[in-house]
Amino acid sequence: MLHYTLRRMPSALVVLAAGSVVIFALLRLVPGDPALILAGPDASPEALDALRSELGLTGSQLGQYFSWIGDVLTFDLGRSLILGGEIGSLLPDALGNTLVLSLSALFLAVLIAFTASTVSVVVDRKWLNSFVTAFGTVAVAIPNFVTGAALVVLFGVVWAVLPAGGIPRRGFLDDPGISVQYLILPGLCLALPIAAALTRFLTESLRTQLTEPYVTTARALGIPRHRIVLTQVLPNALPSTVTVLGIQIGHLLGGAVLVEAIFAWPGLGHLIERAISSRDYPVVQVMLLFSVVLFVVMQLVTDLVNAWLDPRIRLEGHA
Repeated sequence: MLHYTLRRMPSALVVLAAGSVVIFALLRLVPGDPALILAGPDASPEALDALRSELGLTGSQLGQYFSWIGDVLTFDLGRSLILGGEIGSLLPDALGNTLVLSLSALFLAVLIAFTASTVSVVVDRKWLNSFVTAFGTVAVAIPNFVTGAALVVLFGVVWAVLPAGGIPRRGFLDDPGISVQYLILPGLCLALPIAAALTRFLTESLRTQLTEPYVTTARALGIPRHRIVLTQVLPNALPSTVTVLGIQIGHLLGGAVLVEAIFAWPGLGHLIERAISSRDYPVVQVMLLFSVVLFVVMQLVTDLVNAWLDPRIRLEGHA
């Protein structure tokens, strides 16, 4: 596993480097002078020059890029000009809240997908298969903002059984029962499209495995269908499903931005939205790079889990 991990690291570093270049270039392509936008049209030339220097907008583009990357690598993330304070101090709370929401949504998505897929394959009834297919189609087709608004109206306003937004005032560890109530609606909203994609893929993968010769042999030996699916078919279908799960994690991080805005969840997505709306360029630049880092790390973890499940993957290139 160590050798496989070392072989995967160069490609991850290349993606991070390419992402940093794209983020740096895109923000420079935005029309207008960031210093003039932040300082206002009445700012003096001296104030504008000072602000450009603080934003790292002096010198050549190449010099600006390497100066910014050098600061990031030494954990000097700069200051927020609008939100206030060091950018590094804004990250921990936002990151913690996003991780709680994302992990909860991921748990729900995996639970829904594995339950729906295995039950539909084990029971193998036409009406159940149609229901699972319809669920997948509807969950993928409806955008997060529609699902989120519907959940807020139904469970936060009409029936008022769950909090419509925000996080527990005393933190998630103070009262787990209260924390779960705050997590249900945003977690479910974020989990549904991912659960639908996983359900569709895992169901097809399980059905494909059921046509393999080893399943025919197991049936001939009189092994029950549910035991074949759970002990033999499911483990063989997992590696490809984990790959899809890794891809869906990218959608999870992207969807978190919208879901956090709907449910007033103070996470990374909410912080990015505030920084963009207030034109806080230093925060936007760092947060976008941080999002790329999270995505690359999750992809690397997915590859390692895949290699652990399927030894053939980590043995590639040893021949």
